[in-house]
Amino acid sequence: MNTLAIDVGGTKFSMALFDGPAMMRRLSRATDREGGRDWMLSQIAGVLAEWRGLAPIDRCGIGFGGPVLFDVQRVAQSTHVGGWSDFDLPGFLEPLAGVRPVMDNDANVGALGEARYGAGRGALPLFYMTLSTGIGGGIVTGDGIYRGADSFAGELGHIAIRADGPECLCGARGCFERMCCGLWLERDHGRPAKELLAEPEFTAGYVEDVALGLKPVVMLLNPARIVIGGGIAKAGRALFDPLRAALRRQITAWSRARIDLVPAALGDDSVLYGALALAGGDAGRES
Repeated sequence: MNTLAIDVGGTKFSMALFDGPAMMRRLSRATDREGGRDWMLSQIAGVLAEWRGLAPIDRCGIGFGGPVLFDVQRVAQSTHVGGWSDFDLPGFLEPLAGVRPVMDNDANVGALGEARYGAGRGALPLFYMTLSTGIGGGIVTGDGIYRGADSFAGELGHIAIRADGPECLCGARGCFERMCCGLWLERDHGRPAKELLAEPEFTAGYVEDVALGLKPVVMLLNPARIVIGGGIAKAGRALFDPLRAALRRQITAWSRARIDLVPAALGDDSVLYGALALAGGDAGRES
């Protein structure tokens, strides 16, 4: 059975075609933010036209980089690229793909991918955080993805970690995303996160803020494992070693909650593998 997987992100989009669990084709392209939604849709449509000529598409899963109303299968909005508010992306793609896609927020889909195929196997409940252009989170339990009452569970990017911090795009101040995501790191410091995290002095301060954002996850959910994906996670031990230490220092002294914090095993493909699982009916519960 062939599955089309689509990952719509803030800085790039990726697509893959799977034969069972085996990835047969994959592509990734940088996002044209000025082109907005219409540019992205034309790109996806072009790839679909080519790939449908190579093999029939039996199922399709989508991870979208922004809030998704899962029960009605509509994009709520994108905070990074315009034109997506209240958009029926599965409905647009259905005649092009020949099947009705299943869509969810990319952090939820990435969480599912790591839980089923990557660093989260055998470690439930799992919390997955994407640390990239923005910050998002996904929760996977033994029942599948946990979305909460309104499809917004796991949105830790807009937890305030610095009450006196700078204003976030959401209108609040000191949000986790505003302090730690790749978009704002580059705007605030004039250099990409990859360069900044090569400097131990910068990283030492940065991980304190990341740990502040993750502390509520540990204290509220007590996950068996936290998996971090996204471009910033590619810093490897330079990020993860000091981050584990910072998180342990910040966790309440009497808590024996585990600090099992690892990078995503699937790298840039967490969402694609999660879309594979999602399309196969592994959507999980809604509340």
